[in-house]
Amino acid sequence: MKYLLWLLKAAIFFTLFAFALNNQHDATVYFFFGTYWRAPLVLVVLAAFAGGLVVGALGMLPGWWKHRAAAAQAPAANEAQPSASPTATTAAATAAPTITATDLPAVRQHGL
Repeated sequence: MKYLLWLLKAAIFFTLFAFALNNQHDATVYFFFGTYWRAPLVLVVLAAFAGGLVVGALGMLPGWWKHRAAAAQAPAANEAQPSASPTATTAAATAAPTITATDLPAVRQHGL
């Protein structure tokens, strides 16, 4: 399985390498006010891909921060609830922990 994974990685690498070698012609990207950038096509494609990654990650940051804050508050909310008796605490500690849907923070589903 390990060799098959390495073979797949090598195939992807050589495919991308062949793409880069076949697209060495200059491409011109025109910006506003008469400015332009002239570079090999493979660099233009790579820059567009990297720019898309950055914009996508920046767009996801507010959601990540919100989920991180909810996850940080979840243990604090569980510790704030007092237990009924000390024997219930020791019995709960020896039993296998179970997680119910009410223990998890609410997650909103986004549809397209």
